[in-house]
Formats: sequence, structure tokens, C-alpha cells
Amino acid sequence: MNRANMDRITAAAVFIRIVEGGSLAAAAGSLGMSRAMVTRYLAEMEQWAGARLLHRTTRRLSLTHAGEQTLTRCRQLLAVAEEVPEVVSPHTAPVQGLVRLACAQSLAQEVLAPAVVEFLRQHPLAGIDLHIDSRAVNLVEERIDLAVRISNNLDPNLIARQLGECPSVVCAAPAYLARRGTPLRPEDLAEHNCLTYSWFGSSLWTFTHVAGEPFSVPVTGNLSANESHVLLAAAVQGGGVTQQPLYAVRHLLAAGKLVALLADHQPQRMGIHAVFQSRRQMSPVLRALIDFLADWFEQAARSPDR
Repeated sequence: MNRANMDRITAAAVFIRIVEGGSLAAAAGSLGMSRAMVTRYLAEMEQWAGARLLHRTTRRLSLTHAGEQTLTRCRQLLAVAEEVPEVVSPHTAPVQGLVRLACAQSLAQEVLAPAVVEFLRQHPLAGIDLHIDSRAVNLVEERIDLAVRISNNLDPNLIARQLGECPSVVCAAPAYLARRGTPLRPEDLAEHNCLTYSWFGSSLWTFTHVAGEPFSVPVTGNLSANESHVLLAAAVQGGGVTQQPLYAVRHLLAAGKLVALLADHQPQRMGIHAVFQSRRQMSPVLRALIDFLADWFEQAARSPDR
């Protein structure tokens, strides 16, 4: 059965669940799909039917005449599909095929590259197409199978599995500190040139004192960028104070090229998440990759110098 037919069967199942549940949100919840995916399948079903299938108001959904006919055909289609036995169960299916994976450059270069290499070594029939982008790409529009994101504010319409946590550190080069002095408290950052990341926390850095509650301090500087590697390179050159993931600066700190600051104040920890569209119809290779990454990050948390 080709991919187009499988998509049509899935779209039929989604359409039936929308009608039975009375809303797209109810269908998304019961199917384990994102709202965006349910909407996409409904649009595809209407395109195949060549007609509008639902009347939608703020309170309820109702079938059009074409929708009633399509509902009957969808139920017939699923009845036939259920009679086809599964040749290979999901648990025994080979791990093969391509996964389109999106993530930021820093995370890809410092963390995911070795993980991906090991995954492909274990599964030689699999392939990974990495899409590097600082922004949170639209999984549906850009046909991304999986995104790995460092964030505490995820899109509620997507499915996410937390892989681990990302601690950060505020640091600067010895040359900068010799020239401008060393900040001893987060409030002292107001007197320093802070290099800020355009997509996150560009004006407020959040900290937690070892014995207190989280609080934020305003920061400013003469350089901001939408790629953290640029800010890291600028900091190494003495350009200012930067807040970076610990994984990106660990070796620079050990080599003395950067100095960790504000030891009594922990920058806000971010979650590392595998983000995808649906738990249903998940390919064996995608499921295997997510499970592998979860184990990889767990092992990394146990052995930070890995």
C-alpha cells in the first residue's frame, strides 16, 4: 500500500473521530495528534471530496450533505482496511527510512552530531536529514518529522517528549573582565556589555539564587544575534558577557578562555524536548530515533564529560 493510500486511510479515521468527538480538539486528544495535524487531514479529506464537509460555528460542528456521504464512505474504507492483516508488527519492523530532523546549530554541532552518528551506526538502513535553523520551524508546513528544541514554552498543538535539561552559565573572557571588572551579583550586569540572543531572553536574564526564588534582571549590550555560536565567539574575543548552554562552553571554561560568573546564581534551566506531530502512524525509524535520543541524553546526564 503506497503512502498516498495510507494518508487517505488516516485522513478517513481522523474525519470520523472529528464527527464522533464533535470538535477538532477532541479528535486531536483522542488520537494523540496535534491540532495542526488534525486540521491538515481534514483539509486533505475536503480536497479529495471536492466539497466542504463540515459546517463550523463557535459552538458546534455539523455535517454538510457531502460530509454525510463522505462519512459513510470513510467508515466503509476503514472496515475494509481493518480486514487487511499486518504483515509486520511495529515492534519487529526494521529500522529503516529517512527522518527529517530540525534543530539549532549549537545543539546540532555540540550534542546531536555524535548522537546521530552513533544512531546511524546502529541502524545502517536509516538516514537522517538535518535541518539547522535558530527559529522554531513549522513541522507541518516544512514536513519535518522531528525537532529537538531547548525551550520551556512549547507549542501546545504539538506532541513533546522531554529528553533532558539544559543548564546554562554566564561567562566572559579574562580580557573583558580585566578591562571592565567582574560582576558579583546579577544586578551588576546592568553595568556590563551583555551579548544577547535574539530568539530568547534578549532583555531579561532569569536566575535562581541557591537559597531563593527565581528573579529576572534587565540586560543590555551592543551586540545581539539569532545564533548563539556568534555570541560565543564574540565573548571569547572579549566582546562582553554571554549566557550560554553549559555543553557549548565546558571546554572553553576548562581551557581558561572563558570564566564562569555568578557562582551563587543559577541561570534558568531549559528543557530539551523531542517535538513531533503525532504518536499515531509513527514510523519505526522515528520511534527508534526518539527512544535512542532519550537514552543518549539520560546517559549524558549521568556522565557530563561524555
